[in-house]
Amino acid sequence: MMLKPYRLGALLLTLLVLPVMPSVPALAAPAALAGRGHTAAQISDFLIGFYGDHGPSVQDRENQVSQILKERQQVNEEVDVLLCAHDEPQDISVGPVTVAKTASVGWATVTTHWASGTTDTFTAYVRLDSSPIRLDDVICAG
Repeated sequence: MMLKPYRLGALLLTLLVLPVMPSVPALAAPAALAGRGHTAAQISDFLIGFYGDHGPSVQDRENQVSQILKERQQVNEEVDVLLCAHDEPQDISVGPVTVAKTASVGWATVTTHWASGTTDTFTAYVRLDSSPIRLDDVICAG
């Protein structure tokens, strides 16, 4: 009478005989990312400074924006892709930042306030590993 199937016994024997590896790359990758990258507070500070009250400066647009957004702006000259708008807003507010370390990205909802009393929103994304920190993408709500 056999108490355990042969495969299970062989597996247990292998685990007992073989030395345990100190680090397994596939399992260590998420743990390695956990301590790296920008925090929610850093991303919030960046977005608040970047957008200011009326939108990013010319210098910020040149130095703190991903190449993808720069190229998108060249194709859409009539719309400011960083603000999802045609004009300069009266005021801008940045909502709470969410960080997804496994996706290596952080984001916040940005609200633009207009002289007419209306508001618009869009989502601003920052890669956690960007160095220096920069705006990686913007998704307009409407």
